[in-house]
Amino acid sequence: MALATDGRADLHAHTTASDGMYAPAEVVRKAFAAGLQAVAITDHDTVTGVEEALREGERIGMTVVPGVEISSYADGTDIHVLGYYTDNADGLWQQRLESLRGVRANRNTLIVHKLQSLGIPIEWEDVLAVASAKQTEAGGKGKSIGRPHIAEALIRQGVVTTMAEAFDKYLASGAAAYVELPRVHPAEAIGWIKDAGGVSVIAHPGLYGKDGLVEELIRSGADGIEVYHPDHGFAEEERYNEIARRHGIVATGGSDYHGERQGVGYHGELGSRTVPASAVLDLMRSRRNA
Repeated sequence: MALATDGRADLHAHTTASDGMYAPAEVVRKAFAAGLQAVAITDHDTVTGVEEALREGERIGMTVVPGVEISSYADGTDIHVLGYYTDNADGLWQQRLESLRGVRANRNTLIVHKLQSLGIPIEWEDVLAVASAKQTEAGGKGKSIGRPHIAEALIRQGVVTTMAEAFDKYLASGAAAYVELPRVHPAEAIGWIKDAGGVSVIAHPGLYGKDGLVEELIRSGADGIEVYHPDHGFAEEERYNEIARRHGIVATGGSDYHGERQGVGYHGELGSRTVPASAVLDLMRSRRNA
């Protein structure tokens, strides 16, 4: 499918394959209805939803960029690395993603135990019920359950009333039930993406407050930086655009769309942060030149 370069692209969206609210095909249809030229499917530590999204994109004439968002850790902070155009038939790549999901599963269990120690009546089955309600269309293999599922379980239990409250009180870094486990360093995540033939982009750098680390990761081989994100202000967009220009890497952007829970969007609405569709060609060129 030819990619028109005069449209807009949202290069960061989640589906029921991880912690999004809509199945991959539905996210693609929503992107098309929003007037986007291209959308990237970037679920946490899994590429399970990519094939469904690609098929739907082909059916309706929408460019779908295959992607993933890898969870990593450095300098006391969760760092996310987006990967695009990886070879998802590569066995080593799939093994590495599975190992990340194993770490995520252990962390989720420990968070539930920590919540229980705080006197909160939540069971792991409650979290599974939340995840299963939206993940059946994504299939069983490669599901990635995360903190938003735990947050929604807390809402259902009446412990909190909103996602923001759940994270602020219990699930965000430094909150009462936060748990951190050893994870890969983002530089290693970048290497994994390259090993799989893909293009690596540092996700939402403004959330970390560690621009020195961002520069270090670019020197380590990151191909791009997510300049436009719902949690970035104008000053941050300007700063990261300048970093991208200075290093000659791709400036990307996206809504980090997850859908709505209790009527409230998590991060941004689909298409609320975009880049020119030509950025997709820039990613493709970066892959060819690697």
